[in-house]
Amino acid sequence: MADAGQRPLPLPDEDTAPFWDGCRRRQLLMQRCAACRAFRFHPRRMCPRCRSIESEWVPVSGRGTIASRVIVHPPVLPAFQDRVPFAVALVELAEDASLRLIGNVLGAPPEAVRIGCAVEVAFEDVSPEITLPQWRLSGETHRESEP
Repeated sequence: MADAGQRPLPLPDEDTAPFWDGCRRRQLLMQRCAACRAFRFHPRRMCPRCRSIESEWVPVSGRGTIASRVIVHPPVLPAFQDRVPFAVALVELAEDASLRLIGNVLGAPPEAVRIGCAVEVAFEDVSPEITLPQWRLSGETHRESEP
């Protein structure tokens, strides 16, 4: 694997720290408005639906469906050269289709990663401080896959 020091990594801040702390514990947490109960991602201080500033962090299942995907081919950053080709997916979480996260799909050939495939979160430690939520195909399909 490439040196994680070369890999671009997120920089947690006050709003996103609970998300990243959950990932380090291998728990996918989502911010939810305490007033209207709407989930939101990316984390932010104010609910875009009701404008409340009260929120909570709740665990979610880590299951979802691939809404879109791309297969990454060279040229890539040096940190990713030994991984290409690989699939990156936009995943709609089971709890709320408006919750969408992007991540690599691990352990599957890129051509097996298709829109509509069911996935489950898989955590990847990339540094002592950062664990990324990634995805693995789960074996069940939530809706018909693309041809």
